[in-house]
Amino acid sequence: MRIQNHPILKFEKGRRVIFTFNGAEVEGCEGEPIAAALHAAGIRVLSHSRNYKRPRGFWCAIGNCSSCNMRVNGVPNVRACVEPLLDGMIVETQQGEGAVGSGIDG
Repeated sequence: MRIQNHPILKFEKGRRVIFTFNGAEVEGCEGEPIAAALHAAGIRVLSHSRNYKRPRGFWCAIGNCSSCNMRVNGVPNVRACVEPLLDGMIVETQQGEGAVGSGIDG
């Protein structure tokens, strides 16, 4: 179930690449948003709300909300809906606000 059309973003399909999500190998298309690759792989929960810990998914898809904030290659608060996928990326569910520079999520 790959996203083909979006009113604002272009989902250009590049070559197939492998990245990791929470330690598991996932396949996606180079250059597509990380969140789109996760969605195509059947992964719908990208984060959880701060107060109630409710699951959050691919919401605005234009970088305006924080529903898709994830740790990417150790960097917190990356908006996965607009960050292009690259081969070998390490993508992790972010816990809390994602403290910058601490190596842990806050």
